[in-house]
Amino acid sequence: MSDTLMAGFLPFEHEPYFDFARAEVAQAQRAAFRQVREQYVGRTFDLLIGGDPAQGNGTFAVCNPAVPGEALWHFQNATPAQLGQAVAGAQAAFETWRFSDPFQRASIFKRAAELLRARRLEFNAVMTLENAKNWAEADGEVAESVDHFEVFAREAMRWAQGKAVYPMPDEHVTTVYEPLGVVAVISPWNFPSAIPLGMALGALAAGNTVVWKPAAETPLSSLLMIELLFEAGLPRGAVQFLTGSDEVLGDPLVDHPGVRMVAFTGSKEIGCRIMERAAKVQPGQRWLKRVMAEMGGKDPTVVCADADLEAAAQGIVASAFGYAGQKCSACSRVIAEQSVYDGLLRRVTELAAELRPGLPEDNAAVGPVIHAASAERIRGYIARGRDTARLVLGGGGEGAFVEPTIFADVTPDDPLFREEIFGPVLSFTPARDWEHAIELANDSEYGLTAAFYSRDPHKLAEARRRIHVGNLYLNRKCTGALSGTHAFGGYGMSGTNAKVGGPDYLFWFLQTKTVAQRY
Repeated sequence: MSDTLMAGFLPFEHEPYFDFARAEVAQAQRAAFRQVREQYVGRTFDLLIGGDPAQGNGTFAVCNPAVPGEALWHFQNATPAQLGQAVAGAQAAFETWRFSDPFQRASIFKRAAELLRARRLEFNAVMTLENAKNWAEADGEVAESVDHFEVFAREAMRWAQGKAVYPMPDEHVTTVYEPLGVVAVISPWNFPSAIPLGMALGALAAGNTVVWKPAAETPLSSLLMIELLFEAGLPRGAVQFLTGSDEVLGDPLVDHPGVRMVAFTGSKEIGCRIMERAAKVQPGQRWLKRVMAEMGGKDPTVVCADADLEAAAQGIVASAFGYAGQKCSACSRVIAEQSVYDGLLRRVTELAAELRPGLPEDNAAVGPVIHAASAERIRGYIARGRDTARLVLGGGGEGAFVEPTIFADVTPDDPLFREEIFGPVLSFTPARDWEHAIELANDSEYGLTAAFYSRDPHKLAEARRRIHVGNLYLNRKCTGALSGTHAFGGYGMSGTNAKVGGPDYLFWFLQTKTVAQRY
């Protein structure tokens, strides 16, 4: 970025996390929970269409996963007609926003970052109540959202410069990037701020407008981010906010001929469905739709015989059981050389056994999964796993709570090894040697994250070269990507490798124009 364009930008630094071990910080977070309960619980929130609030066809309750039966707040069920109005509103706003100055976009994002810094504890509390993250997990995501604002402010400026081309003696030729149009942002419940915000900021920074559909479990975490952007100066029509049923906002949103691009994060099954449906040109559609999809993982941690076993064990437990394993980047497979297999398994089991369940609002280490139906699905894997592998730890739990669970001696053909469980279930598989461990790590249709522990420079170099994932971490855990540094996105059935927070991300939201002027 040129010195002129860099004016007003300090060197980028990641937003620091709150230290909840400090009594005054913990007290402030508890106060934020009281504030959120007083300010939001019991309220009904509207859709946002064309910059205005709107009511749908009835409402649905958003419930606290950690407290059975506790309804927190209510959101609208959008109608098919309102979906059409939202896309039309985004199309109308695009005709202005597409020509907005990149300085304007960057300044809005920078202002939003400042506003979010002042309200981080509030946003933490909302997220904890909606999706049962404990304080540290929620704070990590909200801090990432601050980073997103800062990163995308800089990326908006960088991509506005265009690219140099090889010159002609009698022509002036430029390559510039232009926005696409309306982007549908479809996001999951496990990262209800950072994931939809990253996709939406990619669209907005490039000059597109957005129809934002959050997960039904976590809509307030999204709505607060949108209102923050409006407060920072984003034109209200640039983002349309829709909540409701998949029957109205699933296939019909993907199919709508006015949608130019779909940005999706979620399951492999839904991502593949979106890819298939978006490939069909609908009546009145004047483009081939672009799809960006991030679809999950079955992420391995490889531990070599020469590794620091304590560091590996700590990293495995943090990445496998943080937020009850409900991350696409979570470690779900440990592949260890035979000589250290038993010792590593013993240490990981000891550390995992120390994790105590409780309420996320009280900052417990282990909270519930997102709802009881998800817990039952996870328990099905555990029940079947008892017949195919050796249960070392856990396997129990009631309601939405599932104990941290470890299976040993899992074979490569076992569903515990192959399928994304999306819960606190970890499998251990022995390898003959470190090269066999790499082969086992790559034996997956997914390719999102992986960790590799070794002290040997040659093995580390081979891991860099041969492990087939979008995010490889050497001698550290496979979760915790930082926006602007660890560009995030995977291979294979993990998605389209768009790499949010990286230097190429905005290209997904742009189209390239070459202009040649003869002298």
